[in-house]
Amino acid sequence: MDAKKFLELYERGTTGKQVSKNEWDMEYIVENVMDMVDEYDLSWDKQVIVPNDDDLLDRLFRASRELLLKNGIYNMTTGRIMTLTEEEVDEGIANMKQELVMGEGKDAYTLRPRKIEDTAEPCVWAGNPGAPTPERLYLPILQSVAKEPVVDLLTCGSLIDVDGYPVKSGGPTEVMAVRREMKYLHQALEEAGRPGMGLLAAESAVTAVGDYAATADRYLRPCDSHLVALFNELIMDDGNLVRAANSIDYGVRNASLACTMVGGLGGDAPGSCLIMMASMMAANQFAIADYHLCHPIHINDVATSARSCLWLQSVLCQSFAKNAPCIIVCDIWPASGAMTKELLYEVAANSIVVTVSGGHLEGLGSANGRVPNGTGLECRLMGEVGKAVARQGMTREEANDIVLKLLPKYEYIFGKKDGNPGVSFDKAYNMDTIEPLPEWQAMYDEVKEDLRQMGIKF
Repeated sequence: MDAKKFLELYERGTTGKQVSKNEWDMEYIVENVMDMVDEYDLSWDKQVIVPNDDDLLDRLFRASRELLLKNGIYNMTTGRIMTLTEEEVDEGIANMKQELVMGEGKDAYTLRPRKIEDTAEPCVWAGNPGAPTPERLYLPILQSVAKEPVVDLLTCGSLIDVDGYPVKSGGPTEVMAVRREMKYLHQALEEAGRPGMGLLAAESAVTAVGDYAATADRYLRPCDSHLVALFNELIMDDGNLVRAANSIDYGVRNASLACTMVGGLGGDAPGSCLIMMASMMAANQFAIADYHLCHPIHINDVATSARSCLWLQSVLCQSFAKNAPCIIVCDIWPASGAMTKELLYEVAANSIVVTVSGGHLEGLGSANGRVPNGTGLECRLMGEVGKAVARQGMTREEANDIVLKLLPKYEYIFGKKDGNPGVSFDKAYNMDTIEPLPEWQAMYDEVKEDLRQMGIKF
């Protein structure tokens, strides 16, 4: 998109209809989404996590497009609605990237849209995305991921301290945290012998100040990507529009991100899916999206491994694959953390659903991304499961059967008072060798054998 067109879109945030945030939430989101769910007869069966229903996919796509045209996007900074015309929505859909090269040199990786039940392997974009991480653990966690051969692209958590000082948004520590993050990422890639691998980074950039600090060749390269988020629900602000603008001449790839709340303003899974799909369609224009991140959040369970979030990721990926192929990368955020078998079962279920439905894999935000309790080992499992499922040509029906067997192995932890956070990285890995401790490796081996017995052909 050229600068003139983007500025024209941005200007709609100063001239559009003015409404309060409460009016937006209740009248534009709650009421309109409920109407769409009824009009298009959208529902879901909790025993069918991976549907095989072409008519459902078509109805979801039409309803999402109609919702975006009816609502537009709310600019939270100005309190005004930014609308799109039918031509602009359809142009954005038609121009979604069909090929995107991430990284450079021998380590470059080409992302493409995936089909339903595709035998082409999904990309494995691994790290601990967004997880607040102390500096003492930051590089070791990256090293544990970058060394895994199954990993194609790298992502990371956010630094919470630099040289012992807490990171504060919008100030000098944010600038230093973002640049320190980038140095650690490149160090981990160099040590793994993969210096050209592509990144999704600048996760420590809470504000546009951090985004500016990241965009330099020795930090966030033009062949890397950063986040340009939409808020809940169908909302942007000037800060994220600035992030999009920052990419126009520099060339860094834009990853749209919508973290729709399942069970929130959009209601259950079908209404929340409409919002997520409409957000992606809007992001083609307002976020100048090169690819899309799909990250549903359950209002109670949080994790993407909750049934309704699994269903949402499945039908969203399938609907776009059938009606408007594009590059969709699904976040995997399990509720459990390192040194728990439940984490591995959550990873397996989520990886199966996304892969069979036509998505790529990104994560892991272990322990719901709240603490630095993620390691390279569960990233290995994510990649091994996803690539095995694709290679063996698993069907949606087969995937659904396996996932229904996996759910009882971890669903109970959603109701635990203190959750199932596991342990921090340094209690799951040897900090000198950056290898999993024997007991963590043993859990992985046991779960992998269990998955093999269920029908995954590693």
